[in-house]
Amino acid sequence: MSKVKYRYRKFSDYLKDRYGCRVYKVGVNAGFSCPNRDGKKSSGGCIYCNNKTFGRQDKPVREQIEDGINFTRKRCSAEKHIIYFQSFTNTYATPGKLEKLYNIIREYSSVVGLSIGTRPDCIDNEKLDIVEKFCEDYEVWMEYGLQSINDRTLNFINRGHSYGDFLNAVKLTRKRKDIKISPHVIIGLPGETGSDFKKTAREMGRLKVDGIKIHPQHVVKDTLLEELYKNGDYNPPGFKDYTSAAADFLEYLWPDTVIQRITATCPTDMLLAPEWLNNTGSVIKDVNEQLAERKSRQGRLFSI
Repeated sequence: MSKVKYRYRKFSDYLKDRYGCRVYKVGVNAGFSCPNRDGKKSSGGCIYCNNKTFGRQDKPVREQIEDGINFTRKRCSAEKHIIYFQSFTNTYATPGKLEKLYNIIREYSSVVGLSIGTRPDCIDNEKLDIVEKFCEDYEVWMEYGLQSINDRTLNFINRGHSYGDFLNAVKLTRKRKDIKISPHVIIGLPGETGSDFKKTAREMGRLKVDGIKIHPQHVVKDTLLEELYKNGDYNPPGFKDYTSAAADFLEYLWPDTVIQRITATCPTDMLLAPEWLNNTGSVIKDVNEQLAERKSRQGRLFSI
């Protein structure tokens, strides 16, 4: 069977080309909070957020890393690893605490990278000074939760930051030339149309971001979005609607942007809709097939 030829720049291929072996991310929950949940920004957090969907960990960070390394070695034949500080806002602490936590990765010989998930309004030069120290020995990614460039949307979902905050984070980060930037965006946010998704895509192309994660909006239990969904005021995108929009999105990106994710997953006991969300392979296959049917690929409509 011949290998599928993907029409976008997959993160796994990028890592294989760079390191010559299988490299896997190990996500950890370091016990951070979020200023959009503790009241410093607003109350209640984003309307779709329930961190139980990816933050179910009560083990110490070292144990999480060791478990993740061992699991990916056995299950995926991984030889090297990137440690991903994932849950909540992973720069929401003093620089001293951040450095102490991030330094844990130095204890593991298979680790080649550090990835930090955070909000664009929770970064500053003092924190970037800490992050930059790791660039000499590791591939370093800052993953900024953007979701949309539309401030109207960000206000509606109670995001607690603006697109201007994201642009400022990019500006500060790019002064450290070795730190890579990967925003997270969502297709299917309440009130957004295809035109809105494409505006976000064109902006990410214009900025020539190093990487990106593209997710479908989904509804999980115990969120404000659940209420909108149950009241009939919101419906997440259907399978074909999403894969078509994701293919559109890819066409506007810079050809060299690495696609870290093009879908999402959620524990089945937390997921309300859409029912297709966890069919990861089907989503990836359909996005690629839609690009093939169009005789298109990532970056076809890219312009600055």
